[in-house]
Parts: sequence; structure tokens; C-alpha cells
Amino acid sequence: MNIEEPVGAGLTRVWHVSDVLADTRTGYQHLVIGKTAQGISLFCDDERQSTELSQLVYHEALLVPALLLAARVDRVLVVGSSEGVVCRIAVAAGASVVDHVDIDAQAVRLCAEHLPYGYSPAELADAERGDGPIRVHYADGWEFIRGCTEKYDIVLVDLPDEQDGTDAQHNRLYGKEFLSLCRELLTAGGVVAYQGGCPTLWRNSTLLQCWRRFTDTFSSPVYFASDEHEWAFFFGTEVDSPEETMVKRLATLPYRPETIDELTLRGSSVPPISLRR
Repeated sequence: MNIEEPVGAGLTRVWHVSDVLADTRTGYQHLVIGKTAQGISLFCDDERQSTELSQLVYHEALLVPALLLAARVDRVLVVGSSEGVVCRIAVAAGASVVDHVDIDAQAVRLCAEHLPYGYSPAELADAERGDGPIRVHYADGWEFIRGCTEKYDIVLVDLPDEQDGTDAQHNRLYGKEFLSLCRELLTAGGVVAYQGGCPTLWRNSTLLQCWRRFTDTFSSPVYFASDEHEWAFFFGTEVDSPEETMVKRLATLPYRPETIDELTLRGSSVPPISLRR
């Protein structure tokens, strides 16, 4: 089968899926898992979410800066990120509690069954029971955050890209009100982490919107663009000299990143001119 993925106004790219492992419509999305030229890959509503080849580049860019910016890494809240990769990395980095909230139980279970990265079926079963540091909650992220009374060192939101001009249900989790709710759950020195969008000129409208929300909400927002992927990530902090803080703490981070080093931290933290303006 072929999947046509929209990548901008009037632009699509075509993925050839040679071996379909799952093709179903859950209660929330059309999900396909299959083999592509980049290995086993996950698609939701025709958008590539992760591939075997590039998933670690993506997930480390999403989480590692937050691990370095947070005053401590003990309690982590993850909204979305069905594969479970960031939850496992958070535990490897020292977290004793990782609450993973995802609205789509079927998607999370299919990822564990078919993807060679992220949760294994046994790990997911433990997390669903709350047996271990990771606790999976199948719930709407908005409702979970709004009703949450616990505090976290990192609140991470990893969703499909915000959709301009549509009523996609996940758009509300990109809004300023939800971002403020996430901030209210932070411990002192905590960090909010977001998949912010794509810095490529012809598809950066949602990136610009998300960056404005972060600059309005946090005194020291941090930009980090993966130099080997197509996504950029935002981190809400109150840290002075965030770049130097990340570089200084990298050597002592219990988790050893495979795709990020000191030069990456320095080079990828400069927002493009369209954001700086």
C-alpha cells in the first residue's frame, strides 16, 4: 500500500508500505503500522509519527533538553507519545514515577505489539497495572491535566502536529490555556516540553503560533531543533542561561544520549530568524 502524507500547502510525500502489520480505525484515528524503507513505521491519519530509523533522533530531541533543564528528574508526566519511548528514557534518566496519559488505548497497545522500539507488550501490561515506575492512564489529556493534583518535574506533550484551519480534537492541547495548566503542575525548577512543529519555511505556521504561546507563558523558553529530523521542540523554563545549563549538566545525566552531544545542544538551540523576529 501507499500512504500520501501532506507536508505543506499543495505538497505530499508518498510512503510505500511493503508489509502492513496493522491497519485499523481506532475510536480516534486511522492507524497504520508497516514496513517502509525506514524500517517498521507508525502512521496516524496518514501522517508519519515515527520510524525505526529516525525515532531515537526524534524522541531524544523531545526529552533530553528537558532532562538537562529540569532542576531534578524524579516525577514526569507524558501526554500522548503512544510508542512509550520517552517514558522508558525518563526512567533511564532517574525518574521514579512516569505517568503516561494517552486517549487511545488501542493505539498504545498496537504500538507495543508491533513496533520494535518503545514498550514491549509485557512492559505495557506492567504499566497498565501501575506495576513499576511507569503508570499508563487511558484518558483525555485535557481532562487529566485539569483534574490533576500532583506535581511533576517535567510535563511533556507529544502530539500529532497542530492542524491549521481544522477542528482536530488535539488542537486544544496546543492552546495557551492548556499550556498554562501544564505549567501549574510543575515543581520548582520544572520544565514543560512540547513538540512544537516544523521550522521548514513552507510549513512553519503552527511552529510560529506555538513559539508565541511559549514566549507569552515562560520567562526563559528554549528552542531546540533536531538537526537530523524535521521537527523543532519547545521547553518552558525559568532557567537563567539555559544553553549553558544544558551543556554543563550533559556529562552527569544518567541517561547517555546517542544523538545529542555538546555541539548539538549549542547549534540546535538558536531559533530561526522567523521566530527571533
